[in-house]
Amino acid sequence: MKSKNVVVIMSDEHDPRAMGCSGHPLVKTPNLDALAARGTRFPNAYTPSPICVPARAAFATGLRVHQTRHWDNAAPYTGDPAGWGHILQQRGVRVDSIGKLHYRSEEDHAGFDNELRPMHVVGGHGMVWGAIRDPFLKKTGGGRRMLGKYIGPGESPYTDYDREITDIATDWLAEAATRDEPFVLYVGLVAPHFPLVAPQAFYDLYPLDKLPPVKLHPSTGYRRHPWVQAYDDFAPSESQFNSPEERLAAFAAYYGLCSFLDHNVGRILGALDEAGLRDSTTVVYTADHGDNLGARGLWGKSTLYQESVSVPMIVAGPDVQPGVCETPVDLLDLFPTILQAAGIDPAPHIGERSGLSLIDLSQQPDQPERTIFSEYHACGSNTAGFMLRKGRWKYHYYVRYQPELFDLEADPEELHDLAGDPAYADRLRVMEQALRAICDPEAMDELAKADQAEMIERVGGPEAASTMGAVGETPAPRVIA
Repeated sequence: MKSKNVVVIMSDEHDPRAMGCSGHPLVKTPNLDALAARGTRFPNAYTPSPICVPARAAFATGLRVHQTRHWDNAAPYTGDPAGWGHILQQRGVRVDSIGKLHYRSEEDHAGFDNELRPMHVVGGHGMVWGAIRDPFLKKTGGGRRMLGKYIGPGESPYTDYDREITDIATDWLAEAATRDEPFVLYVGLVAPHFPLVAPQAFYDLYPLDKLPPVKLHPSTGYRRHPWVQAYDDFAPSESQFNSPEERLAAFAAYYGLCSFLDHNVGRILGALDEAGLRDSTTVVYTADHGDNLGARGLWGKSTLYQESVSVPMIVAGPDVQPGVCETPVDLLDLFPTILQAAGIDPAPHIGERSGLSLIDLSQQPDQPERTIFSEYHACGSNTAGFMLRKGRWKYHYYVRYQPELFDLEADPEELHDLAGDPAYADRLRVMEQALRAICDPEAMDELAKADQAEMIERVGGPEAASTMGAVGETPAPRVIA
């Protein structure tokens, strides 16, 4: 084991197909492409939940959402249960964070020695109004749309924040080179999360007349699954564009933010090289979840389709076999990966965790039949949704609704739901059995709602809860001049 340092870079809402190394015809990400070229890219990577707080609690602990019971954006991580950061601290490894964590508070012992310029949930409680479910509370914020008041080229508090976080990270790495001690550094960047405002130079990379069309738009006659339609009823976006031109600007801004993100990743990796730490450092790039980006007339996350539930996953370092690994993976795999890269045997700490080391997977033959699981119990859903990926098959189980089934080998864009075809009845049964081997979906739906109801009563009941939390994006900490 040669590596002793680890740098984990996590972005927010990055559909992994929006990278050059993933084969996107337009998106320019030269720094991520270079990282993938010297490391392993995992094209079949998933989030444990397609919304920020549950995904990040799962990332921290290596446990599934129904194990941690961090169900939604009003259940932020507090350091309990303990995660990989706590193990590093116990072993005397320096472990710091810079940037967005979306936990409860920097006062909590969440597994970091220092949290530099952290972004946490609003008020330490997060989006409490979004935990009112079945029926969910539709909150418009006085007409404020989710994607932001303005869409297009320019600057936002998020772009300012990402620049500051990148500056702090580069300085941190320069300082780390003067120490003779191992470290694990987490860097949380926000782009390409909405608001869809991209710095001019990056926005200009994507002329509006060159943008590709999106798939399955309702204007073509496509009808959304009822569970998915409920999400659009909760957070409509397509209907809130001011013009067709503004809708195109949203795509250009998202792609521009992907390139802006890539630029900041490049600065961090450049600082690592300048500090002489490249040969002793494992680098991970990932995101908490993806973004629907107009597919099916949807924006944001919160669905189980590939755009929303997939994440980028690139690992590079002295012990990583370069190439592309087709084994399905998820954010839970970072628990053993980070420990192993820091020189700690993860085996004694795995317990009920399902994660496998990505370093080991990069050196092994592909395991295409590995099962990956994701779940959603948050805003815009009256009942829970569960995703199971097993081999070529992707299965969506919606409590109280009909399931969906997709053959990703024949239909990677999930254009044809096979669940209603009698020819696939046996496959549906196999997938449901595999899902129920992980959890009882109805029982988890009831448990999530019970926990949410208890929390709502604790803050004063539904009326009080309906006023608590940000309507759209979490505000960025004010940039220090």
